[in-house]
Amino acid sequence: MPVYGFTLNGNPVTVDAPEDLPLLWALRDKLGVTGPKYGCGINVCKACTSFLDGEDIRPCSVKVSAAEGREVTTIEGLADGDKLHPVQEAWLEYDVAQCGYCQPGQIMAAVALLKRTSSPTDEDIRAIENVCRCGTYFRIREAIMSAAEKMS
Repeated sequence: MPVYGFTLNGNPVTVDAPEDLPLLWALRDKLGVTGPKYGCGINVCKACTSFLDGEDIRPCSVKVSAAEGREVTTIEGLADGDKLHPVQEAWLEYDVAQCGYCQPGQIMAAVALLKRTSSPTDEDIRAIENVCRCGTYFRIREAIMSAAEKMS
């Protein structure tokens, strides 16, 4: 079985896996990183949103072989030590999470959005399209807008 090496949340890792194994399963089952959640497996719900070389991806639909030699960041790697990312702080401030299942993906998608634009519109936020079964979209919007303001 091939061995793939990449950087995960700032640390070098290797994983022994078939090349077509979804990166999500390598992260969760082989490396014990449980922040990215399995929701659909087909890049629709986006509960697993993470970064590959700084760009947002859905590891449920990216093969582990695509991570070879690259940098993967999950929700676990977003904070800087004990200092939360401004989006994480806003999530707490606005009490966004209900069940919390989709929130790691929501936060990562919000960070990706704020990398692309420092002044997101409602349309930009709606375009994220991460599914939240609890329906906390209003609080998600408020938290993103607050984080954008603090980051600019």
